[in-house]
Amino acid sequence: MPTTQSTTAEKYNTLRESLAALPNLLVAFSGGVDSTLLLMTARDVLGDRVSAVTARSCSFPKRELTAAQQFCDDYGIRHFTVESEELDIDGFRENPENRCYLCKTELFEKIWELARENNIGHIAEGSNTDDEGDYRPGLIAVREQGVLSPLRHSGLSKAEIRELSHERGLPTWDKPSFACLASRFPYGETLSEEKLTQVDRAEQFLLDLGLRQVRVRHHGAIARIETDEAGFALLTADTETRENVTKALKSFGFTYVALDLLGYRTGAMNEQLTAIDR
Repeated sequence: MPTTQSTTAEKYNTLRESLAALPNLLVAFSGGVDSTLLLMTARDVLGDRVSAVTARSCSFPKRELTAAQQFCDDYGIRHFTVESEELDIDGFRENPENRCYLCKTELFEKIWELARENNIGHIAEGSNTDDEGDYRPGLIAVREQGVLSPLRHSGLSKAEIRELSHERGLPTWDKPSFACLASRFPYGETLSEEKLTQVDRAEQFLLDLGLRQVRVRHHGAIARIETDEAGFALLTADTETRENVTKALKSFGFTYVALDLLGYRTGAMNEQLTAIDR
């Protein structure tokens, strides 16, 4: 793995070399910034020996699946989907602290089945070095399942991935970060398809309103909105906007609508974890 002193270009060369050494590859593709750069770099060096796979589930908005499918169609990349219904996983509905581990384990087991059926010997996912600084039980599942993490092992950070994506002209270079809808709930709160849909509808409304980076955290009757500075300005611009947002989110099932003064930050639900073995 490159040292922290390595340049972005050197890290990217390391990434390309590691991918070029593989006979074939199946990329877990969400359509986000990280997995898009990984997929396109793999296509550069492996050609049609790389394929993409996206999970279809109630915690992954349809808009994201549609965008991933369209991207692969546009670039002529073979694209698979796998059904990953997390709510059927034993223990997942209880939303434990290792929820992501349960989900990733089940998902990559299914992806490995797909890979074997298509004679593909390697699977890769798009975590980066920034993911090492937060509570990420899903990375344990990645390691246990023998899934490659080329971006992370090449030493690339989120900012560097955006920079490289911009240089390459990838449409995702400035795409806001996204995480599965289950991450909107406090640990221990029971998950259901109805609640996931409630959050999805609320976030879609805010995206349609013009917000880019946004999370609607579900606290029972309360919708806690996290957004960036531009989102703050839009939501607090006038009384009519605030009333329309409140009316819409109430129609989705919330009783109260709150704007988090700290704004958007990754892993906000991990703030409730005080003593945890990472």
